[in-house]
Amino acid sequence: MKKILSVFILFVFAYAGAQTELVFVFFKDKPNKAAFYANPLSELDQKSLDRRTRLGIALNDQDAPIESAYIQNIRNLGFTVTDYSKWMNGVAVNATAAQIATLQAQTYVQSVERFIKHPSGGGKESVKKTDKFELFNSTTGKTDFNYGTGLAQINQINVRPLHIAGYTGAGVTIAVIDTGFPTVNTGSAYARIRNNGQIKGGYNFVNKSTDIYNTSLNNHGSYCLGVIAGYIANSYVGSAPDADFYLYASEDGVNEKPEELIYWTEAAEEADRKGVDVISTSLGYYDFDDPRYNLLYSDMNGTTSFIARAAQIATEKGIFVLAAAGNEAQNAWHYIITPADNEKVFTVGGVTSTGASSSFSSYGPNAVGLIKPDASARGTSTAMAYNNSATTSSGTSFATPLAAGGVACLLQAVPTKPLADVRNILRKNASLYPSTTPQMGYGILNFGKSLTEAQLASAENGKISKISVYPNPVSTSFTINTSEKVISVEIYDALGRKVHALANEKTNNIERFSKGVYFVKIKTDKNEYIEKLIKQ
Repeated sequence: MKKILSVFILFVFAYAGAQTELVFVFFKDKPNKAAFYANPLSELDQKSLDRRTRLGIALNDQDAPIESAYIQNIRNLGFTVTDYSKWMNGVAVNATAAQIATLQAQTYVQSVERFIKHPSGGGKESVKKTDKFELFNSTTGKTDFNYGTGLAQINQINVRPLHIAGYTGAGVTIAVIDTGFPTVNTGSAYARIRNNGQIKGGYNFVNKSTDIYNTSLNNHGSYCLGVIAGYIANSYVGSAPDADFYLYASEDGVNEKPEELIYWTEAAEEADRKGVDVISTSLGYYDFDDPRYNLLYSDMNGTTSFIARAAQIATEKGIFVLAAAGNEAQNAWHYIITPADNEKVFTVGGVTSTGASSSFSSYGPNAVGLIKPDASARGTSTAMAYNNSATTSSGTSFATPLAAGGVACLLQAVPTKPLADVRNILRKNASLYPSTTPQMGYGILNFGKSLTEAQLASAENGKISKISVYPNPVSTSFTINTSEKVISVEIYDALGRKVHALANEKTNNIERFSKGVYFVKIKTDKNEYIEKLIKQ
């Protein structure tokens, strides 16, 4: 019996020693980085360089490519290498304990990081989470949208004033990092962005191909894109209908594996390479099919997970990153998930049509007490366009792209404002500020108020003076209070459609107008303003 037991123990140890795990091999340096600095266009598109110039962000060693000889050396050791990160300067491999020791002994290797943080297992809740520089193109998009089923959520976060002002996302590029995008290449809901050339490219980092539209792929990404850019005449309009898009698949819709954190990082790096301005991602992680890789709430500190660190680097490159808080409130996990835990990532929670927290929206703060989510948007019964029709679905997955569209419109309006300032302005103008709740953060986003503050505080628009319209509510006539010369006055109805052009006077009579909510677009000799007006 003792002999059998000893043999069994030896077998267990032999098996454990041979078992592989995902690790990331960090290299010490980038010996050929000088070639990159001499020719940045060898690695980054002009649009990416323009974004850095516009925001005052210098190139650094993270931007240089990985030393190819180092990658070949890893292969020569017998490893299969398919995934890399230039930001982290290394490669991902699966290795045994003995192989990890061999990797660490290489002269060009800085360190080897294990993806297994808690060998006995972390989170146990098995729930899938799929839930010469130029400014942006100032071309004014279509502004007389009939939002259809999207009207209420557009109004809830007050994006319509930006659309009426001509800020519909034109010239701003959004990367949607998600599962896959079936029907986006065929569905009428996406015909507008296809026909206008707004889909700039895409890639599937899971299977290493351009296959992003295959109908076998999970369609979660298609729904998220539909929230931002879907368009069905008189039925639905997204929050940034004139933005440009890159579509990246980083999530395996069937398997939950730690490699997905690296796939996401590769997608973010490619987004940076292409000059993307906004990343919208409705993915998040804490548990995996192999429980060795599970994380704990204490790991949600913004710096432990690989994806959280990568997301922060993306923000430091001048990309506004938005991530879903998660749908874990009613599950054992309860809290936000990564990369939503990172300080510089703008984390979005979900709310209902009445402004209450969505029951499923994950709780903050992060593990070190940072307020998360940052703010919220419609997550319960969010309207969107998918394939050939308008529909609804629920999750912080959909609150996030709704907010991302608003961010794109705001960045079109204030393209040189530092992203940290934009994040602070959005928090400050949310519905609960300065108070917070664990599920809503600073409350429901208000892009109209944020636009006003961003423009007034912006150096490039320092000439803007305050303007007001009174009385408001109004029964007969309203007066525009401004020291500027009024050039034109236009009235838009509750659907955002222009219904009348008034005289270019500071006092205008609207007695004959029906009762309701209107928007007054006032163009002066210095700027344009959008004011909400209630007709009694």
